[in-house]
Amino acid sequence: MGIKSFQGARAKVDPKKGYDVPILVEDYMTKKLVTFSPDQSILEVMEAFAKYHISGGPVMDDNGFLVGIISEADCMKQISESRYFNQPILDKSVERFMSKNVETIPHDMSIFDAAGVFDRHNRRRLPVMKDGLLVGQISRKDVVIAALKLSGANWK
Repeated sequence: MGIKSFQGARAKVDPKKGYDVPILVEDYMTKKLVTFSPDQSILEVMEAFAKYHISGGPVMDDNGFLVGIISEADCMKQISESRYFNQPILDKSVERFMSKNVETIPHDMSIFDAAGVFDRHNRRRLPVMKDGLLVGQISRKDVVIAALKLSGANWK
């Protein structure tokens, strides 16, 4: 008797989704975020980075809308500036150092498309939006972890 399939039985695939494992950004993004405000001091941000073991986070206005991203790289500007002027790290606001031109991605983007965005742009994290509101954040590391989970899956 001949071999019918060397791959074995295949899992049932939902025809609407076209895949049998989660591949969307919303499936792998971080939903509980440490956020910052534009008027918060850069020192508080640095302390939060150390306390929560993060390297950046979204900056939200008083109405809860995304207005920027603050990262360790942005903090380096303050550290460098304080050294240049031979002053201690001053209590300046996040708004002065944050990146205001924020690139975002939609919650329903595939992990593969998100990897392409990370590849084209030099970002370590991207805010995830749904209906104009921040719903999470995905990092390059999250995409790598997703790829590892998906490495044995089949797609149509």
